[in-house]
Amino acid sequence: MRRRLITLFACLALAMPPAVGAAGALPAQSSSAAGVTVKATPRALAGPVWEFELVFDTHTQNLNDDPAKTASLHAAGGAGAAPLAWQGDPPGGHHRKGVLRFKAITPAPDALELRLQRAGEPSPRVFRWKVK
Repeated sequence: MRRRLITLFACLALAMPPAVGAAGALPAQSSSAAGVTVKATPRALAGPVWEFELVFDTHTQNLNDDPAKTASLHAAGGAGAAPLAWQGDPPGGHHRKGVLRFKAITPAPDALELRLQRAGEPSPRVFRWKVK
């Protein structure tokens, strides 16, 4: 009986996809344009609030972005959702870091897209992750 239970649990574990919110499950992505590098890393994609860490780096201009106003989160083919909040460095300087929080998308999508429209750039920076 014990052996059957162990076999059953092992089979279930192998059949289940990795959790979206698992640490390190989705890799960081970077985008460099107009002298500014933006790195986006999904931190927590489980529960009612999803988090993405953003890091901005430049040596040519002040970073006056307001990610709470210029970012959106999209499910594959879906409408965008504005962030709930930005918690991080204030505008200014050459290096900024913080966390964007979004209301979780339900049901969980197959893919996510984080878009960040920077002032003066013709198109948004787009970061995509396959979730399932």
